[in-house]
Amino acid sequence: MKVFDSLQAVQAWVGQGELLGDWLTVTQMQINQFAQATGDEQWIHVDEERARSGPFGTPIAHGFLTLSLLPKLCASAFQIHGVRLGVNYGLNKVRFTAPVPVNSRLRARLVLKACDPIEGDGVQLTWHTTIEREGADKPVCVAESLTRWYA
Repeated sequence: MKVFDSLQAVQAWVGQGELLGDWLTVTQMQINQFAQATGDEQWIHVDEERARSGPFGTPIAHGFLTLSLLPKLCASAFQIHGVRLGVNYGLNKVRFTAPVPVNSRLRARLVLKACDPIEGDGVQLTWHTTIEREGADKPVCVAESLTRWYA
């Protein structure tokens, strides 16, 4: 985990390298709960028996479930001291580039592209974010994500 002592230290990290989060397992229970919460109960996600004979050979996580794990995946990659608040601000681009079979282990790989000052004694961070699946050649999600942090 990368620890930044201040927002100024974050600014100095722009373009300096990758941050890597911890692995997180996506379970069938998470998939089912996400399906119930969003109303997306397509069989490839929630019908384990039918999914075994489907195109992926097992249930797969929703793309938006994968994306919704981004805050948790990033929390293990970095920490900023001296901030009072951090919020997700949005996304500029998102692609779901490969499926996430049930019980996959995922992690985030982050590159800080920009750190711009914003009103209210804060910064907006622009991250090139890759969510990768353990053992896979291709990432499962690639996004440009935006977060805002306030001192």
